[in-house]
Amino acid sequence: MSLCISFTSTEESLTQAFSPFGKVLDANIVRNKVTNKSKGFGYVTFETEEDAEKALVNMNGKMVDQRVVLVDKAWPDNRKAKNVG
Repeated sequence: MSLCISFTSTEESLTQAFSPFGKVLDANIVRNKVTNKSKGFGYVTFETEEDAEKALVNMNGKMVDQRVVLVDKAWPDNRKAKNVG
C-alpha cells in the first residue's frame, strides 16, 4: 500500500504502526537521491491482502509520527512488466 507520511517517519516507525494489522514484510520510504531525505511518501507490504485491507481501513487518516497518514492501495508499475519506457 502507498502512504503519504511524515518527513520524520522511519521504516521502523511505519512497521511498528502498521504491524497490529498483520505481518509487515517491508516498509520503504522514498528518499531524495542526493540528500537522502524523505520525500513524504512510502510503501508498506503485508503478507496477505486481507491484512493490507485491514490496515487501509484502520490507518487512513490516523496520526503517525505527528502527521495524519493517507493510505491507499499501491498498484504495480505495468510499464516495467511490458518493457515500455
